[in-house]
Amino acid sequence: MEVSLARVDYLQVGVTAQKTMRLLPASGRRATQKVVVGDQDGVITCFGIKKGEPVTVFKTLPGPKIARLELGGALNTPQEKVFVATGSEVRGFTKRGKQFLSFETNLTEDIKAMHISGADLFLCASYIYNHYCDCKDKHYYLSRDKINDVLCLPVDKVNCITPVLACQDRVLRVLQGSDLLYEVEVPGPPTVLALNNGDGGDSGEEIVYGTSDGKLGLIQITGSASVPKWEIENEKKRGGILCIDSFDILRDGVKELLVGRDDGVLEIYSFESADDPVLRYDYVLSESISSIQGGCVGKDGYDEVLACTYSGWLTGLTTELAYREGGSGEELKLSQEMQSKISSLRNEVEHLQMKVLGEREKYQQSSQSSSAVSSVPAFSVNDKFTLNKDDASYSLILEVQAAIDIILVQSDVPVDLLDVDKNSAVVSFSNCDSDPNGNCLLATYRCQANTTRLELKIRSIEGRYGTLQAYVTPRIQPKTCQVYQYQIKPLSLHQRTHSIDHDRPMNTLTLKGQFSFAEIHSWVVFCLPEVPERTPPGESVTFYFQNTFLGTQLESTYRIGEGCFKSDNISTISILKDVLSKEATKRKINLNISFDINEESVRHTLKLIHPKLEYQQLLAKKVHLIDALRELQVQEGNVDFLVPEYRSILEEADQLLEEYKKQPAHLERLYGMITDLFIDKFKFRGTNVKSKVPLLLELLDGCEQERLVAFFEAAS
Repeated sequence: MEVSLARVDYLQVGVTAQKTMRLLPASGRRATQKVVVGDQDGVITCFGIKKGEPVTVFKTLPGPKIARLELGGALNTPQEKVFVATGSEVRGFTKRGKQFLSFETNLTEDIKAMHISGADLFLCASYIYNHYCDCKDKHYYLSRDKINDVLCLPVDKVNCITPVLACQDRVLRVLQGSDLLYEVEVPGPPTVLALNNGDGGDSGEEIVYGTSDGKLGLIQITGSASVPKWEIENEKKRGGILCIDSFDILRDGVKELLVGRDDGVLEIYSFESADDPVLRYDYVLSESISSIQGGCVGKDGYDEVLACTYSGWLTGLTTELAYREGGSGEELKLSQEMQSKISSLRNEVEHLQMKVLGEREKYQQSSQSSSAVSSVPAFSVNDKFTLNKDDASYSLILEVQAAIDIILVQSDVPVDLLDVDKNSAVVSFSNCDSDPNGNCLLATYRCQANTTRLELKIRSIEGRYGTLQAYVTPRIQPKTCQVYQYQIKPLSLHQRTHSIDHDRPMNTLTLKGQFSFAEIHSWVVFCLPEVPERTPPGESVTFYFQNTFLGTQLESTYRIGEGCFKSDNISTISILKDVLSKEATKRKINLNISFDINEESVRHTLKLIHPKLEYQQLLAKKVHLIDALRELQVQEGNVDFLVPEYRSILEEADQLLEEYKKQPAHLERLYGMITDLFIDKFKFRGTNVKSKVPLLLELLDGCEQERLVAFFEAAS
């Protein structure tokens, strides 16, 4: 069955956060539903649709930013009470807009996630989970990493309260009271949780999760363990998942899965069997989707998918046919309702145009006055800076509530800007000064009209660390700019993982000294990405990492006065040794540094690098032959006389050029890593081999793995 949906834009509120829009239960079967949404101006808007136009039911006054909006009520009754989280407070409203609850929690941080089940209220700040029953504090838990979302299995089905926390360290934490029951590892940092089918499935134990790197999965949470049901990889490289809902939009008796992503993609998955989700429909909006829900909004009897975007647009994809096609010479007659709607839209547009012209003239006159005071307009920016495992690059996403004019990117460390297919902005590079502490990159992106979201890809070099800055200038008057800073860390290409292979040959770095647990944790935060800023609970902690470019591993274990770091890459240990000793020196802390170098690890690391080196050398060789082969093709007309290898290069020329373009300086990066490995190996012995680097670079062109290993061993 083909899915055919038509887009309808209802209205725009202020900038919205994740999961801040819900549909109130319908008053009758197949009746339209009211929409309630909270924005970052602190305004709660509830509206319904009458004769195709939004009609406000109630609207609150502005206040603190609304971080979450949930529906609640007594168990097994319609969930039609509206609860919002603002700062550390939870407020409750009836479906008519009357406030009946103002609950100031004992949280010291702002609420980030909220779930409501009957009289039970589950709240999460960045690291703290609190469970309240009838507004009385009942349970508390301190998480080891940031909490992104919280959910509780339906009490009427599982007969006990089972909260589940989605944490940034790729773990779902299942709680029992104030204690951790067990942990569930998932393939990416989970950003959103939802009950399967809206009720947890037949058992009430099934949870759907979405990750920041775009993966989707279903897990059954039992009393003692978890059972993974299915998982969908992000093969199309789409954005992270922000919202999930279940709704039978196809009317086949089985609820479909509705998914909203941060790149504006809306997806509908159907189920041919319980464990076989299939993508049936997708639609691209121009900005990230913060909330999604299925229901009946625009017209009785017509179901739709309602999405709320970052800038506050409420957009529906409805099953109602929005247009009719006529045959040749056939006259199409518009209904009276459609004619009046078009007429009213034209009048509204003309009125807005006149209003804009009037305000613009008023501003121009006031700016020329001697007593004019110009205020800087405020605008919201939604930014995300994450490491992509697939191509070992950082993705910088900047989303603005107004159209973007210019984005200036500046870095004081060497980085490469990679091409992004979805990026239509015009980029220009400026020459940078040669001062090693100055600019290493200065690039300007000029965006096309009505662009509100820009995605950049950046690849860094491990060992070189500093700050990347983005200057965001929207198309608003007077011109104003906001600056956002992102840290490029010394081991920037390492990503957190659940476990490592302990059978690899490991090099060990050990630190001892008069430092606290918090101090050494702050050094690790400075060196490595995806480490929680707050010092973990307990006396010691162990983190595992994997290099997304090479696949090498790192184990980090530390406590008060002692730290131990193990890696199968000598260069990783060398970078840690240099940076950690530098940070300790800043704080005037004496360190006792010892290391144990495993010679076999060099051969092991070269074995990991060599296939990538061989592939990139072959790709570069093919690309360099393309121009000559194309010229030969033009001259001769027929290239059947060429050997099959050269004919295949001509056939695949466009793909080869595209791949080579997407990976600038990839081969040079690999040469640099091999060179660093060579220098670092002998640095731990106290030997300077920089004079032999030119010989190594000569050897690398078309070099076999054994010859490379032999050179490393002969240099000693």
